[in-house]
Amino acid sequence: MVTGAKKISVAIAGINGRMGRAAVSALLADDDFEVVGAFGRSGAAYVGKDLSTFVSPHLEKASGVKVSDSFEAMLAECGEKPDVLLDNMIAAASFESAKKALKAGIRPVIGTSGLQPEMVDELSKMAASAKLGGMIVPNFSIGAVLMMDFAKQAGKYFGNVEVVEMHNPKKVDAPSGTAMHTLNKIASNGSHFNPKMVEEHELIPHARGGLHASGVRVHSLRMPGPISHQDVLFAGEGEMLTIRHDSFTTSCFIKGIILAIKSAVQMSELKVGLETVL
Repeated sequence: MVTGAKKISVAIAGINGRMGRAAVSALLADDDFEVVGAFGRSGAAYVGKDLSTFVSPHLEKASGVKVSDSFEAMLAECGEKPDVLLDNMIAAASFESAKKALKAGIRPVIGTSGLQPEMVDELSKMAASAKLGGMIVPNFSIGAVLMMDFAKQAGKYFGNVEVVEMHNPKKVDAPSGTAMHTLNKIASNGSHFNPKMVEEHELIPHARGGLHASGVRVHSLRMPGPISHQDVLFAGEGEMLTIRHDSFTTSCFIKGIILAIKSAVQMSELKVGLETVL
């Protein structure tokens, strides 16, 4: 940070989630940012606790910022509105918080997956009207962004492609936001994939996975242990290309979170995907 430059003030929604805890540790340690507020689920045991309790290892000194139980309570606690709301809650909650943030003149950076196209469209219109920057980021990992970009390139040359993504059983939406973003990027070439060769008969419904409008099949695995893993498999005559990305710890998302926040304060519109600012 340039000496004397104003810090970017950030509030965190979904503070008790895996991504919320990773983000607060990184942002508190970075001199470019000031974490001024946070909120989580109403009635949760962590409401009212200092942010330092969410950092591992715990900070010896309290941050002075208490966790609130709603967006409104967080805003009142802040006193002065933050520059950015970093949101990693479930889709419905993130959508409502993002709308409140934009109405309050706060830029949303949303890491939630599962936002429907109509939700993205409404937020985009609100951001444009308010001339506020913001980002919807299906995956904050730089490696995952490259994986999706490589998949888009490969889609120009292969007619058969399937996506397999794996997350932990607590993930609500399927396919993941990363998988959906991957499907849309592959489909943006205008091709139709996996031409039918036989009349398939599924003995168990959806055994062949979900079917995207482009013909790409997607398979969502939910198992204990994984954080975020995805394979994009392309096949041609006599060959197969696999593009794989693995996230082993939440630390791989930090660079993307910081980039997204810094980018949002420089923009006057809502953008989707970290690749738009790389």
